Amino acid sequence: MANAKTNGLIDVSVLSQAAHCLRTLAHPHRLRIVQMLLNGQYTVGELAEACGIPSHMASEHICLMKDRGLLTSRREGRCAFYEIAEPGLEGIMSCIKTRFERELKRSVDS
Repeated sequence: MANAKTNGLIDVSVLSQAAHCLRTLAHPHRLRIVQMLLNGQYTVGELAEACGIPSHMASEHICLMKDRGLLTSRREGRCAFYEIAEPGLEGIMSCIKTRFERELKRSVDS
């Protein structure tokens, strides 16, 4: 195992945590919510509308991501506004956009 550490490999327990986080994100509606929140703060209703799902479903997705420490919220009167708590989500979304938009372009050009 000393060899792995000297080669700069990430500890498996850390990779396990990363996999858990990635499983949380592995849903199209959650990815859309993250994508929107990277550009500003939104209410459940606004996020639900953008995803084309009922508010209660958006709330479930948001609660799961909040429980994992990915999102946070702030109250303004009766409204809760959600925002990104984990700055690393920007890099993940950038990777997704680069990889899969390129793939979509290839399939359209074919």
